Amino acid sequence: MPDRGENREYLIEFKVVGNAVKVSAVDPLTMTEVSIVGPLTAGEEELKRNAVNKLKYRLKQLEETERQQKGRGRLV
Repeated sequence: MPDRGENREYLIEFKVVGNAVKVSAVDPLTMTEVSIVGPLTAGEEELKRNAVNKLKYRLKQLEETERQQKGRGRLV
């Protein structure tokens, strides 16, 4: 899995849904995507930071799972 370094760039999308904002964050190297929903009153930077933090958490989970499965043979 690619490095999860702090210098990575992510794709961020904001979509207004009623009185809330759906924020999607995508890692272009792994094509991993996560979403959060926040209030319209929340600041864009706060929403973006929360989405990126969730994405980093998910990437860490995937990396740990991959590391645990190495050397275990093939999962069918």
